[in-house]
Amino acid sequence: MTRTTTSQLSRNERLDRLPVTPKHKKLLWGSGIGWALDAMDVGLISFIMAALAVHWNLESTQTSWIATAGFVGMALGATLGGLLADKFGRRHIFTLTLLVYGIATGASALATGLGVLIALRFIVGLGLGAELPVASTLISEFAPRNVRGRMVVLLEAFWAAGWIAAAVIGTFVVGASDSGWRWALAIGMVPALYALYVRMALPESLRYLEAKDRHDEAEEVVSTFEASAIADGAVLNDAPAPAEVDADPTDTSIWSPTLRARTAALWVIWFCINLSYYGAFIWIPSLLVTDGFTLVRSFTFTLIITLAQLPGYAAAAWLIEVWGRRITLAAFLVGSAFSAGAFGMADTEVTIIVAGCFLSFFNLGAWGALYAIGPELYPTHIRGRGTGAAAGFGRIASIISPLIVPPILAAAGAPWLFVLFAAAFAIAAIAAFTLPENKGKALAD
Repeated sequence: MTRTTTSQLSRNERLDRLPVTPKHKKLLWGSGIGWALDAMDVGLISFIMAALAVHWNLESTQTSWIATAGFVGMALGATLGGLLADKFGRRHIFTLTLLVYGIATGASALATGLGVLIALRFIVGLGLGAELPVASTLISEFAPRNVRGRMVVLLEAFWAAGWIAAAVIGTFVVGASDSGWRWALAIGMVPALYALYVRMALPESLRYLEAKDRHDEAEEVVSTFEASAIADGAVLNDAPAPAEVDADPTDTSIWSPTLRARTAALWVIWFCINLSYYGAFIWIPSLLVTDGFTLVRSFTFTLIITLAQLPGYAAAAWLIEVWGRRITLAAFLVGSAFSAGAFGMADTEVTIIVAGCFLSFFNLGAWGALYAIGPELYPTHIRGRGTGAAAGFGRIASIISPLIVPPILAAAGAPWLFVLFAAAFAIAAIAAFTLPENKGKALAD
């Protein structure tokens, strides 16, 4: 196979013209497994909360702090992770975050009381919150521009795999014995071992290397991707430079005049989607137990509902390159709003499962589209900062949501709780329509 000279193309343009190569798939798989393990950790907490309420005789306000402590850590971790990724590189921070939360999760299995468990969950949250925006930025910066959105959504789809794993562990491990929750957390140590593989196997971001004037390393990275494409049978030809994303590469702040509107809209979406997602899904197993279902039965229902995440991601991954980012995100948020309202009104086993599946489908599809949109809104030198800051602000809602559920349930009941979640999804959908559409455009340098 042959390729023409690349002298008139920048390294970023050389990456953009590539098909999806085995190197891209390896990068997606390597980042995705870390993403799935993150989701498994977050998902396990919903089951552990329900189990400890029974085994330790905890009140709902006490169990809510188990989740909230983790989300406080996630808020700080998301903000710091983005800043550190811009300064020290995507791969290094990705690896560090996996180590932090993997080790802390394993230590949580030895917790002797509520206070110790809450403190360890905060440390877990630091690692978890920092990892997510870093991984999506890394994938976004390597993916060919014509499938960039789809690849980020596919990365986010690993979240469903992790949450399903959490539901399986919750059903068959947490619910199996009084100490089942300890064994479940011990399984969470897997990311610490996986971090060693990540460090050796994943490339550093090309755009980060160029921003740090490490041009020899940047050229080597691009060459390996081109070699992978050629070995896979591709013919590489020079192509015109694609249109750039609507972002000024001279901007030094996410609140500059050209970026402040999209930053504000992105923060609103992150806040609203976090409030509704974590308020609902962290509490679903506990709400079902409160409604009279046994621990095992409520876990089984949650497992079924969780399975609907996979087709939600698949639909978003396809539509994001057909409809575009903005419409796909808004449509899934509108679907989430209607589904949340339906779940609040559900009063039979069938309606609970059906409404829960629709909520799972639309909500997780919206998450996939949101992670695809974020990195496209900012130039390279503040991309990690922009995505991390939005995620960090959104985590404020995830901190609040576990705490507001018990008093709202006591004062107004489940229907009004899910009306609140539906309203948050609707506000996020409106904000999504104000974002620029970057389908098919190159990332701004």
